[in-house]
Amino acid sequence: MPPILASFLTIGFISWLFWRDFSEKPNVTGALWIPILWMFIITTRPVSKWLDIVGVPGFGGASLEEGSPLDVVVFLGLIVAGVHVLAQRQLNLSEIIRDNAWLAVFVLYCFISIGWSDYPFVSFKRWIKVLGHPIMVLILFTEPDPMEALCRLMKRCAYVLLPVSILWMKYYDRLGRKSDEFGGMTNCGITAGKNVLGIMSCLLGLFFLWHLFQVWRSEKGKSRRRELQLTLGLGLLTAYCLAKAHSATSDICLLLGAGIMVVLALRSVNKKFIGAYAIAGILVLVVAQLSFDIYGKIIDFSGHESTIEGRGVIWAQLLNFGTNPLFGVGFETFWMGDNLVKLHEGRPWQPNEAHNGYIEVYLDGGVIGLLLLAGVVFAAFRKIRLDLLRNFQWGRFQMACLVALLVHSWTEAGFRGLSFPFFMFFVIAVNWPKFRVAPTQHVSDTVSKEPQEELAYS
Repeated sequence: MPPILASFLTIGFISWLFWRDFSEKPNVTGALWIPILWMFIITTRPVSKWLDIVGVPGFGGASLEEGSPLDVVVFLGLIVAGVHVLAQRQLNLSEIIRDNAWLAVFVLYCFISIGWSDYPFVSFKRWIKVLGHPIMVLILFTEPDPMEALCRLMKRCAYVLLPVSILWMKYYDRLGRKSDEFGGMTNCGITAGKNVLGIMSCLLGLFFLWHLFQVWRSEKGKSRRRELQLTLGLGLLTAYCLAKAHSATSDICLLLGAGIMVVLALRSVNKKFIGAYAIAGILVLVVAQLSFDIYGKIIDFSGHESTIEGRGVIWAQLLNFGTNPLFGVGFETFWMGDNLVKLHEGRPWQPNEAHNGYIEVYLDGGVIGLLLLAGVVFAAFRKIRLDLLRNFQWGRFQMACLVALLVHSWTEAGFRGLSFPFFMFFVIAVNWPKFRVAPTQHVSDTVSKEPQEELAYS
C-alpha cells in the first residue's frame, strides 16, 4: 500500500473513532482535554519535536540544561490551566494532603533536595513539571464521573497513539524506527523509543483487558456488542505494538498484571487477606530467584540477556559513583554535567538514565528518597486493598498496574520526570476517598438504557 494512502486511511480511522466517542455523549467536561493533552505529550514527544516533524524547526533547546522554551510554555500552560480548573472546583488542599500524606512528604522532599543540587534552577523547573502529574490526576478524579473520565482519557489517547504508531512503523521508518545505542534498528512508533512503546502498550493493554471484563459482564444489547468490538479491536492494535517493541520487561509486566486481574476475580481469593497474599508471593519469588534465578531464565528465553548484562554493569558503576548515599545529588540532576562525561568514558554510546527506577531515586534523593518512595508504595497498596473491598473493579485495575509499574521500574526509569509510567503511578497512588464511598455506575446500568444506546464506564 502506498504510504500516502495508508496515511489517509489512518486519519479516517482516527476520525471515525473520535466521532463514535463523541456521539456517545459521555458524562465528562471539556476540562478532560487538559490531562488528555498532557498524557499524549509525555507519552510521545515534546511539542518542539512535533514541530520539527512537520517542518517547523527552530524551537529546540540550546542545551540539556535549558531545554526548549516552547516546551516550557506548553507544560506550564497546561499546569496553570489545570490549577484553574481545580480552583473552580473548590478543592480542599488540606484534605488532599491529609489523605495523601506519604505522597505529599515525598514530593516535598524532592523540592527540598533542590537546595543541594548543583543545578538548582534546572531541578526546580523539573519539579514544577512533575507537579503536573497529580494536578492532571485530580482533574480526572473531580470529573462528574471519575471512572468514565479515566476511560475516556485512556481511550482517546489510544485512538491516536496506536494507529499512528503502526502507520509510522510500517510506512515511515524515519519516524517510527530509530537506532539504539548499539547501532541496531528498533521500533518506537509514535514514542521516543522502543521501551517507551513497550510500557505504553503494556499499560494500555491492562486497561483494555480491565475494560473488557466490565463490558463482558454488562447486559446484552447493541451497545454492548459495539463496545466489545471496539475494545477487542483496540486490544489487538495494542498487542501488535507490544510485539513490535520487543521489550521483554513490558511483556512480563503485562502478563503479571493480567494474571493478577484474573486471580483477584476468583471467588476463592479472600480480598481481606490480600496483604498476606502479597507477602507470601514476594517470599516465594525471592526464594525462587535465589534458588533457580527465575528472572535470568526468563531473560535468557526472551533473548535479551545481553541488554540486561549491560544494564548490570551500569548499575554497579552508578552504585559506586560516590554520590551522597543519604541525600543524593538533588532532584533529577544526576544525569548532567561531568557525570555524563564520566559515564561516557569507555563506551561508544552515551548513557542518560540508570535503566532502574529505584537506582534513579537513590542517585537523586539518596536512601531517604528511597524510603519515602517505599512509604508511597505501601500507602498505595493499603489504599488499593480497601478499594478491592469497596470498589472491586477499580481496585483490581490499580493492583495490576501497581505490580506492573514496580516490576517495570527494575529495568527502566519508572519514577522519573515526564513519563507515562510515572503519570500512571500517580493515578493509582493518589488517594481520593470519594472513589470508595460514592456509589458507582456500572456498565450494565447504562447499557440497559436502550433509547440512547450509550455506554458509561465504572
